[in-house]
Amino acid sequence: MAAFLRAVALSPGPAAWGRRLHRLCCCGGQDPRRWVGSGPPPSREKPPGPETEKFQMVYRFDAIKAFGYLSRLKVAQTALTVAALPPGLYCYSQDLMPFSSLCLAGGVAGFALAMLCWMSHFFRRLVGILYVNEAGTVLRVAHLTFWGRRQDTYCPVADVIPVTESPDWPQELFVRIQQYSGKQTFYLTLRYGRVLDQERFTQVFGMLRTLK
Repeated sequence: MAAFLRAVALSPGPAAWGRRLHRLCCCGGQDPRRWVGSGPPPSREKPPGPETEKFQMVYRFDAIKAFGYLSRLKVAQTALTVAALPPGLYCYSQDLMPFSSLCLAGGVAGFALAMLCWMSHFFRRLVGILYVNEAGTVLRVAHLTFWGRRQDTYCPVADVIPVTESPDWPQELFVRIQQYSGKQTFYLTLRYGRVLDQERFTQVFGMLRTLK
């Protein structure tokens, strides 16, 4: 037992073994840190998708900018109308405003909210620009958001119901763009919009009488 304890006391410690291991790795021309937590560098390349493809504009509705400004104006007007209710309630509690005036302010605010919901529902589905990729397999729809900003939605062309198969008439003010999957419906106006590429437009929506 004494001999064993003497051998343990004379043996090099962990620091000495670490120095020997570091010297061994350096002699071999390798950095020991490359084996700790090393891994392949993260790939910065953007995966292929619809955003990386080239699209051709096939339809444009120039008045979409005016609808965007109108949507923002409606949001601001509704916010101001609703913000006027708390001061109205305070004035009514202090007997500075009759109850009829308070009801009128509440009715105006409620009507403004209802109109905002209806207009937003329509504006967010109104098509401003239509694009088709070079392969003719993806349709990009540029429309408005709730705040009147632009948003692009990508739809497979195979999922788009041709206008010739829908109950809508091309001569109507608005024509619905529907999908077989029923995900989202957009509104297209052929009366005031411009078809820039009739061939690609026909490949997606079919041959329309108004385009002949």
